[in-house]
Amino acid sequence: MTRRIIVGVTGAAGSIYGVRLLQELQNVEDVESHLIVSRAGLLNVATELNMHRRDLEALADVVHSDRDIGANIASGSYQTDGMIVAPCSMKTLAAIGTGLTDNLVARAADVVLKERRRLLLMVREAPLNLVHLRNMTTVTEMGGIIFPPVPSFYAKLESIEAMVDQSVGRVLDLFDMGSGLVRRWQGLKDSSVES
Repeated sequence: MTRRIIVGVTGAAGSIYGVRLLQELQNVEDVESHLIVSRAGLLNVATELNMHRRDLEALADVVHSDRDIGANIASGSYQTDGMIVAPCSMKTLAAIGTGLTDNLVARAADVVLKERRRLLLMVREAPLNLVHLRNMTTVTEMGGIIFPPVPSFYAKLESIEAMVDQSVGRVLDLFDMGSGLVRRWQGLKDSSVES
């Protein structure tokens, strides 16, 4: 049975997370990816990755306009397995946390939450102000998962690409889609290390 995963790419820095996620979803058997990109998301993809819209859209199975509130993924009757917003801007977080569904990213996330499906937000901002923190708490209380892409220093990753892959792999873990991207913790090997 085909699993449907919605991927939102919004205007926060870190568009590589959305791109790598889409690339990796292509390698997962029986997964149909649905892509929504905000205008600011497209700007960041072009600025950060020198990538054209058509190249980004080619990574997804289905592409939706952010303005298409009538899309199939805007209804709970259209079954999906959840949604990942990578990266997730503070504007998008605020819209989701307050139920402001004036674009398809926010509407699809609202549907995922109301249907009790998995919603994961790779929020990107630093430092965080009180509104950011409160919005994260609200979305968490609604059942969403806040997943800032924080480097796994224990994995001793050698490059930015490896750090991105580690985070993307962990996101896929949360959707029960294991990948070869994660360098997993094996415990301390040296018994002389004091706790």
